[in-house]
Amino acid sequence: MATFAPPLQENQANHPPITAKKLLINNQWVDAESGKTFPTLNPSTGELICEVAEADKPDVERAVRAARKAFDGGPWRKMSGAERGRLMNRLADLIEANADDLARLESLDNGKPYNVARAADLKLTIACYRYYAGWADKQQGKTIPVNGNYFCYTRHEPVGVVGQIIPWNFPLLMQAWKLGPALATGNTVVMKPAEQTPLTALRVGELIVEAGFPEGVVNLLPGYGPTAGSAIAHHMDIDKVAFTGSTEVGHLIMKASAESNLKRVTLELGGKSPNIVFADADMDAAIEGSHFALFFNQGQCCCAGSRLFVEEKCYDEFVERSVARARRRTVGDPFDSRTEQGPQVDQDQLDKVLGYIRSGVSQGANLLCGGERVGDKGYFVAPTVFGDVQDNMTIAQEEIFGPVMSIIKFRDMNEVIQRANNTIYGLAAAVWTKDIGKAHAIANNVRAGTVWVNCYDVFDAAAPFGGFKQSGIGRELGEYGLQNYTEIKTVTVKL
Repeated sequence: MATFAPPLQENQANHPPITAKKLLINNQWVDAESGKTFPTLNPSTGELICEVAEADKPDVERAVRAARKAFDGGPWRKMSGAERGRLMNRLADLIEANADDLARLESLDNGKPYNVARAADLKLTIACYRYYAGWADKQQGKTIPVNGNYFCYTRHEPVGVVGQIIPWNFPLLMQAWKLGPALATGNTVVMKPAEQTPLTALRVGELIVEAGFPEGVVNLLPGYGPTAGSAIAHHMDIDKVAFTGSTEVGHLIMKASAESNLKRVTLELGGKSPNIVFADADMDAAIEGSHFALFFNQGQCCCAGSRLFVEEKCYDEFVERSVARARRRTVGDPFDSRTEQGPQVDQDQLDKVLGYIRSGVSQGANLLCGGERVGDKGYFVAPTVFGDVQDNMTIAQEEIFGPVMSIIKFRDMNEVIQRANNTIYGLAAAVWTKDIGKAHAIANNVRAGTVWVNCYDVFDAAAPFGGFKQSGIGRELGEYGLQNYTEIKTVTVKL
């Protein structure tokens, strides 16, 4: 069984000062118009961290007015790309200077191990802002030869006021993925952090003000999806909405856009990503890589390798060794240096994951380890491995978003490609093999926005990320991520 290191009660050394608990509108920290607040809880203990101002429709109205004023008439619109880039680099510097406290705050509010937050989330967050700071002065169009005596050229102009709704699984990083390209291209932003994890987003808001961003450029509204999130999606004066979260909510955002002002929409949604292991793979690397692909971030990854296809020739060995690896996983206090896996983010996620485990058992999958809650406080789930999983089982079809590995047997490449594509999702995939032909066959034929070969969860701000099918619309990161935040204007001049 996995090792459990229970959280220490009220260890104040792990609680950084929490100074931002209100809404950020027009560079001012204000209460919600309703006066309401909501609790944010420590998922390691289930105890209250603090109360945070709860935004609703009137607060969205205030924030959109501020963002519109900043876009239409403020200094942001007149600022050069180079100056925007300097501000973004200043923000990256401030995040780096406060990285230890931000990592502690992320672990406290989200539950992920501090060591992971510090080494991965903060590193990638800082790199994302710096990457897009470098693009800020490179938004250039083209000159186009056209018939006749005309000079024709294109301009890349900002979309305008952008509404952004970010998830709770990577709060700092998802904030950077959204703000980076939006700010580099000159837009203004109204952002709703996830209600489960608002604290680091608000702390970054303090650093945005400290960095010197003009009033109204970035507005932060913690609150709930059906109220604040819906108000953003329906608002007639928001020109684009960007959302990361579930496919179900993505449908609602698309509908809201169609019913309002046909605002631009980009969506990064759910996944049920195939992770394919051939018998000729480096088995040590494939086992450890597949373990990481599923269990990283408590399984709370949209691109988790949650349909693990293993060739029948190596299936028994792979299953046995994967179960042994899962049993060695250390679960518990995010601030314990030994911890590999913290809690799920909240009670709802805990209940959802345990419900999927019960479903797997009832439908005939072979529960090989885990399957239960760990501890009597917090939202911990034991690392769980199912064998003998069939394609039609719920755990092989639906996104679990938890530490539940489903291992599925396959015979040959043509079969596994067909089965890998038999899903509504198309976010990511991976293949483990020493045969370059097999690797390219999988990469070319599996319908997914990202395919990793002999690795998993390799991210860089320069590499685009997004999904096929119901895993989303548009791409984030890289040069492609900028396209979602600009309008292309054609100018034709008679000579």
